[in-house]
Amino acid sequence: MSLTAAPSAASAAVSASSISGPTVRPATEQDDAFIDDLQSIAFGPGRFARTAFRIRERFPIDKSLSLIAEVDGTACGSVWMTPISIGGINGWMLGPLATHPNFRKLGAGKLLAREVTKRAMARGDGQFVMLVGDRDYYCPLGWEPTTVGNIEFPGPVDPTRVLVFAEDPTLATTLSGAIAGWRQG
Repeated sequence: MSLTAAPSAASAAVSASSISGPTVRPATEQDDAFIDDLQSIAFGPGRFARTAFRIRERFPIDKSLSLIAEVDGTACGSVWMTPISIGGINGWMLGPLATHPNFRKLGAGKLLAREVTKRAMARGDGQFVMLVGDRDYYCPLGWEPTTVGNIEFPGPVDPTRVLVFAEDPTLATTLSGAIAGWRQG
């Protein structure tokens, strides 16, 4: 589905009261163009220079953890997960998470973050979901700040924005090391 199918800001505002809440479904190959367009809108051309993009280049995303948010059948958001390890502990890096501007403030982004994290953690083969993001947005959803400087990225990041979701409440402060590929066995 193309972003050109998304309503204009004016029509989105007019019909906001009739919009149902967002739902989530797995991404398919037919969503690739939508995801590319959405990430372009959300992050611009500078997205390719971000450290997170470098990580995704080195370690391919887990397509089974790629989700699409929809509102009334219209794709409006997406999220990916990249399998990584930090200090020998397997987990995922969440992102990019993006919501089309015409659908912001409807809860699609938070729904995507919660759902993809729930699905990843339910597998039982990873211990955390890490991201670089705003504390005000993610901490109420269960993410915790990491110890500044403990996680080594392949480029610059603001270490105060590195957050971890884990069932072990101490992992956010003890997780340490360079970001590497998923450890087998």
